Amino acid sequence: MVKLRAVLDTNILVAGLSSQRGASFALITHALAGRFELLASPALWLEYEAVLKRREIFALHGLSTGDVDDVLDALAGIVTPVQSHFLWRPQLRDPNDEMVLEAAVNGQASFLVTLNVRDFALAASRWKIKLLAPGAFLLLLEKTP
Repeated sequence: MVKLRAVLDTNILVAGLSSQRGASFALITHALAGRFELLASPALWLEYEAVLKRREIFALHGLSTGDVDDVLDALAGIVTPVQSHFLWRPQLRDPNDEMVLEAAVNGQASFLVTLNVRDFALAASRWKIKLLAPGAFLLLLEKTP
């Protein structure tokens, strides 16, 4: 069985930790269960941590710093690290999104999962990476044996 390889945009982690009812939370759960191969570069990982620990994001998810560290530690145990051998910048309008795309390109991801599908559309198609919203990726995972 070939495991799906995916990069999760930071907004998926924010949404998933902010509500246990949505597709983003289910994707975090599936990643931890090994249902797909989660890819992240060191730069993207540092972004995950920095964003999840912003004051305004704490107000959304209501977790403590220790809780965020626990989630990141659990994900670190299953993530496949991606080395960025090449920086493909600029590819996107938002420079803060470049590290997400670079992790997907350098990690040879099949999927990039984001709440900002429109922002990544042109660049993802250029690199033949399937771009999906969390609900669509969740449906794909549930259909995959």
